[in-house]
Parts: sequence; structure tokens; C-alpha cells
Amino acid sequence: MHDFHVFPLTALFLLLPPIFPAQTQPAVNPPLPDIPKLMHEVEEHQKQLDKIRENYTYTSLQTSQDIDANGQVKKTETRELETFFVHGRQIGRLVKKDGKPLTDEEERREAERVTKWVKKAENPDPEKPKDGGELTVSQILEVMDVRNPRREIYRGRPAIVFDFIGRKDAKTHGMAEDMSKKLQGSAWIDEADRQVAHLDVTFNDNFRVAGGLVASVEKGSNIHFDQAPVNGELWLPTSAEGTFAVRLFMVKGLRQHITERDYDYKRFHVDSAQGKDTKVVAEQKQ
Repeated sequence: MHDFHVFPLTALFLLLPPIFPAQTQPAVNPPLPDIPKLMHEVEEHQKQLDKIRENYTYTSLQTSQDIDANGQVKKTETRELETFFVHGRQIGRLVKKDGKPLTDEEERREAERVTKWVKKAENPDPEKPKDGGELTVSQILEVMDVRNPRREIYRGRPAIVFDFIGRKDAKTHGMAEDMSKKLQGSAWIDEADRQVAHLDVTFNDNFRVAGGLVASVEKGSNIHFDQAPVNGELWLPTSAEGTFAVRLFMVKGLRQHITERDYDYKRFHVDSAQGKDTKVVAEQKQ
């Protein structure tokens, strides 16, 4: 008779991994905030951001690529600008082209051009719209119809995400606001700070300037905006990227991919005392 070693079944069960996991409480996502209230807060914060930005100058590095019909890059140009705002008008002073500083003559012409635009901003024509043709996050927020809200993690932070489309019946003033009605996309809102962290925008229809006689931005053109806390404090724009198909004067077609990186924010004031050479003077930290 063989002597079999009998292993207790209870001990065997203790060595086996559990077949049935321990009961846990299902994760419960908090309910979404009231979306109309959220959007009101986001719009107010964006308006505050626009005002705060008027107190800062920053470096804007812009890269534009001309693209042919096959999607190949034909030409690349870079521009580095010292950018600031005067009464809501964005003004950029060119300091480098394709990585090279301006010549003395180019600097002179650029100084005259900037001084001209500063004076226009300080003494605006009341008959002309204030938007200047620049598409901004604030303008998009004002005309968007929000849909499909949801919660995601964006850059490691909880965000409320929603899709949107421009309201066709929105009352607008100026070219940029009219343009906003032709847009659709998605927005990522930082839930804690109620700030726009990211915006994806696409033209869902052609947008014609002067009925298309001057230019027409074609359907499918798109742009992406990014904003983030700068120096761990204020939310400010940090980058933008877009691909545009434009037809000029109903004849010439142009397709460009443009990227912009904004950095080195500094508080400043505009010194116009030099007459023909308006300067942006960074404020010294106390």
C-alpha cells in the first residue's frame, strides 16, 4: 500500500488566487455642473483674461507653411514678434524673420508701422468694428450652441468637454463675429478654474469676405487654441495652430498651415514719447 500525503483542501484554497474579486462600490462620477451657468462663468473669465492680457507683452513665434495641391510643403517662413494689446487691438512688432534679426532699414520701417497702429488703436474710428478681423476665443464663446457635455481628464486635470456649433441667428458686429457663426468644434473647460484649456474649431461652411470678391475661407479650414496657467498663476494663451484654404479675389487659391507659440509674458507699458518709435517697455519687478 502506498502512503499518500494528503494535502488539506482548505490549505490549497488559501494558496489559490481568489476566483471572485472582493465586492467594491462602483465609482460614481459627480454630476455635471449646470451647463448654462458654467458657460456664463467661462465667458466672464475669458473676458477677464482678455483684459489682463492688455497688461502684458509676450513673444509670439509664428511659422507658416505654404502647401501645394498634393499636401507637400512648398515654402516655410518664421516670424518672431513682440506682441501687445492697445485698447483691445492686437499689435505685433516684428523682431526676427526666419531666425535672423531685422536690418536697420527694416527696423525703421517696422517702428513706423507699429507707431501707426498704436495711434489707430488709441484713436479708433467709431464707424469701424472693434474686432479688427481677429478671431478670438471670446467671440467663439458668445455665439456657440453647446451640445453633448461630458467629463474627461485633460492635461491631468478634470475638464468639462462639449461640442458646439455657431448659432446662425446670433447678432454680430464685425467680420470676426460673423466668422464665428460659420464654426463648429469641441471645447475643453478646466473644471476647477472655469477656463478654456483647449478649443478645436472647424469652418462648417465657406466664409466670404466682401461676398467673396476679396477672399473666401473654405469649408474644412480649422484652428486649435490652447490656454494654460502661466507661471502657475494667470491663465493666458500659449499656442494656436491651424490649416486654412483661402481663395483670393475669386482666382488664386492658397493653402497654409500656421502654428503660433506664445511665451515670455511680461508686464509692460507703451512708451509713445519718441513719436515715430513707439516702444514696449517691460516693467521691473519690485
